Amino acid sequence: MAWFEVVSPGVLTTVQDRGRPGHGGTGLTTSGAADRTAHDAANRLVGNHPGAATLEVTAGGLVVRSVGAMIVAVTGARAEVTVNERPRGDWSRIHLSNDDVLAIRPPSIGLRSYLAVRGGIDVPEVLGSRATDTLSNTGPAPVRAGDRLPVGALADALPVEEQFPPPADLGDPVEMGVRLGPRDDWFTPASVRALLRERWAVTPRLDRIGIRLRGTGPLHRSRRAELPSEGMVPGALQVPPEGHPVLFLADHPVTGGYPVIAVVARADLPLAAQLRPGHRVRFSVTR
Repeated sequence: MAWFEVVSPGVLTTVQDRGRPGHGGTGLTTSGAADRTAHDAANRLVGNHPGAATLEVTAGGLVVRSVGAMIVAVTGARAEVTVNERPRGDWSRIHLSNDDVLAIRPPSIGLRSYLAVRGGIDVPEVLGSRATDTLSNTGPAPVRAGDRLPVGALADALPVEEQFPPPADLGDPVEMGVRLGPRDDWFTPASVRALLRERWAVTPRLDRIGIRLRGTGPLHRSRRAELPSEGMVPGALQVPPEGHPVLFLADHPVTGGYPVIAVVARADLPLAAQLRPGHRVRFSVTR
């Protein structure tokens, strides 16, 4: 049996798959990879089943040693990848021999990288998923130095492609589509226009739960009533009393009591997962 020995976990490394849907009634969100597109691409490069787990590496710094030969791929944020201190390509298939040391440096573009190994990360499932939910502490704990991460058997034939084209740069500002509502009518018309006009700065207050944004001024409510708690979804732009929106990500709470002025389009959530402090975001209405 092959496994990874974790030499350094970096800033935050978690095990992620496509999540555990269907448990909202018990207070659990779906969770799973924040950048589903990059996670899926890493799995495809090594021929994994769609349900195989990868390692989500936030801000780089992960160093692992291979015990046994294995095939891996690193996708997501553009980061330097080395094997035994020699550069290797990201978004491409990499063959590791026994005792090789793979490192993912801090990314130059984006925030989250994904390390897939052929067969998947084989940690125990919790409620049908190997995903780490950082809000509810469901699933495996974040990766620590000294951990041994077994390699599973969730693999099919290797694809013909040995590399995929990486995504384009995020841009400045990062453009994201939204659908207004369900509570845009709780805000003044000027504030709804400001949501779509402003360039919103990503603050350092970000994690897998959400991203706090800041504009030139707050969004103002037209209603002062108390809003009953209602269901939340990934991409929801919830506006707390100070008036600056919070963009919910993979580990968002199941319910919330602040009004949601808009919801980011599902197709743009992978972009949101790659935002880092200092990025600017502009929203536009999508159909």
